[in-house]
This record gives sequence, structure tokens and C-alpha cells, in this order.
Amino acid sequence: MKLLYSPASPYARKVLALAHERGLTGRITVATAATAPTGAAPDVTPHNPLGKVPALLLDDGTVLYDSRVICEYLDGLGDGPGLFPQGPARWDALTRQALGDGLLDAALLTRYERVLRPEAQRWAAWDAGQVAKITAALDRIEALVPAMPALDIGAVAIACALGYLDFRFPELAWREGRPASAAWYAAFSARPAMAATAPRG
Repeated sequence: MKLLYSPASPYARKVLALAHERGLTGRITVATAATAPTGAAPDVTPHNPLGKVPALLLDDGTVLYDSRVICEYLDGLGDGPGLFPQGPARWDALTRQALGDGLLDAALLTRYERVLRPEAQRWAAWDAGQVAKITAALDRIEALVPAMPALDIGAVAIACALGYLDFRFPELAWREGRPASAAWYAAFSARPAMAATAPRG
């Protein structure tokens, strides 16, 4: 299998972290691929018409995207208990994955607005609206972490989202007023899978 990846992408990090947790890294070739919301992505678009990473190229020519689909596919290949539980716990894990991914969606839109859009065209109300979503997601995470399972796809997604805030938005100081989340993240980010996939670039 071949994973099209960006070292700064939190969604690609989620896939790689799951692959580490499931003992699959030896079965995946990682290929760095350039993408941009305003430009062409010639390494990616032939495989994913949306021009986004991650995309997983299977040996039979099938291509999987986005990160949620890839994570569930890879989870089924690993040995032992997976990160996608069954029964009622599944819906809780998937909802927490959606919370982490939604936080990332708002963070990426904020970054695009602040970094890529020409300064004269930036929209303060848009920026404020996305930051409000980030704040609301962080407050929900603070309420959830005391009862969160030690490891599932929801925990991985939330950890990758918090790691992205550290990487791109240190000024948000998301730990302030959220001691449960700060303590949980400090412990979870020490996992080998998280240390091996820390964002860069």
C-alpha cells in the first residue's frame, strides 16, 4: 500500500498514528505529496480528484480517501482489538472522531484565511466564527476526556487535533482553563504512535 501524505497534515497524521497503533507501518509506503487549496496537486489529483491528502493506494489499484475511510480500512487489517469498537461504543468513538475532525476543519479554514488570503480580502467575522467553533469543540473535549477510553479512533482524532493547535496556533493557548484536556493530552501524546507522527513543515 502507498499513502499519499503531507507531514503538516493532521488528517494524514491520524492515519499514520492508527497504522502505528495497529502494527501496519511495515506494510505502507509513505509518499510526500504537495497540495494547496488554491493550486494544482498533480501528485494527488490523479488518485483523489479533490486534490487532498491522505489518500491510500491499494495494491489492486483501488484508492481510498478521506482519513475516516482510510482509518477504518486499516483498522480492519491489524491484529488484536481495533480502534473502531462495536456496539454502542462505536457511535461514541465515531462522534468523538467527528469532533476532532471538525475542530481541525475550523482550524484549517482559519489558517487559510490568515495565511493564504490576501490581507485586504480577509474577513474578520469569518475568522471569529471559526475560532468560536474551535473554542466550543475544546470545551466539549474538556467535558469528555475524563470518561474517554484509553485508545480508540475518537481519542486519536482528538489528540491529532490538539497537536495541530500546538503546531499552528500556539497563541490560542488551548490548555488554559482546560486542565483535564491538558493532562490527558500530555499522557496520550507520549504514546510511540503520536511521537513518531508529530507534525512538521
